[in-house]
Amino acid sequence: MADELEILRRADPVPPDGPRYADGPLDPRAEHRLHLLLREPPARRLRLPAKSARRPSTAGRRGPRLLWSAVALTVVVATALALLLGGPSATPAIAAPRPLVVRTDTTPVGLAVLAARAENAADGGPTLRKGTHVQTWSLGMSDDKPPITLPLERIVRWKADARHTELVVATDPRHAGRPVLTDENGSPRLVDDGEVLVRRTYPPSWSDAPPEAPPPHDRAGLLAYLTEAAHEQGPLDTPRLLDAVGLLLDNWTLGARESAAVAGLLSEARGLRPVGRVTDRLGRAGQAYVYDGTTGVRRMLIMSADDGAVLGMETTYTAPQPEYGVRTGDVMEYSAWMR
Repeated sequence: MADELEILRRADPVPPDGPRYADGPLDPRAEHRLHLLLREPPARRLRLPAKSARRPSTAGRRGPRLLWSAVALTVVVATALALLLGGPSATPAIAAPRPLVVRTDTTPVGLAVLAARAENAADGGPTLRKGTHVQTWSLGMSDDKPPITLPLERIVRWKADARHTELVVATDPRHAGRPVLTDENGSPRLVDDGEVLVRRTYPPSWSDAPPEAPPPHDRAGLLAYLTEAAHEQGPLDTPRLLDAVGLLLDNWTLGARESAAVAGLLSEARGLRPVGRVTDRLGRAGQAYVYDGTTGVRRMLIMSADDGAVLGMETTYTAPQPEYGVRTGDVMEYSAWMR
């Protein structure tokens, strides 16, 4: 389903990053888009003269044209903010990112095949490193406001003396340079792209318990590790296994051997079916695997087709929740992990 704010952005004939913005007349394409954006109803629509008849000098057209551009841009921004920060009856401008689209013209790769590739790539690959680099999109909901998507980038780095730092930034790589929503301090607001929300240094910390302890790189050992990290007493079903893998990736940047062990465990999980190739929210190509067994939501796992590394996970609503303004297909949360 369309993102209303994206529709407004695409309709804007003078995007903020346009090379000609505020520096001269609009090019023909922008001029045409401006007329489409501001045109009257069909009965009173302005008839444009032929192209050869409407070529006044640059000096004669710069003022009015830039004035109309500023008016159009003001309308777009005002409408976007009204949609974004309006009351309970307002249409949510950023209800959720659109679900990832699987390419139907590709042949799905089974998890067993992918696990074998990961095993072959384990020798000589990257090594395990404590800490994480993850981009997340999560849906913020309340009873009296429309749902909004909160994009964050989180980087955790550990030092040799067991201290570690955490940096959390408001940013959305899909819309680089544009304002970003945050709900820090409990109220949704727009902040500049790249604004630092959290910057902390933590004192030395040692732990022998998962997920703080280093994960093993064999399937049996890793399964026991993930079960303990998830505080589960019995075997992990597929949803809880996916949650435990996400917890692991939020604490560790896996090496090739650990990624192979994760791929092996996932290949044995029930209900994860291959659906084809997908491009994740960071522009990376991967193979998608879907689990539909959880009521009301759909889980999608994205893995590298080359070495079996987990690139991301997406949870999407399969049923509406009208009390929160959530529609079928809205993305509840998405995580993209980077090495």
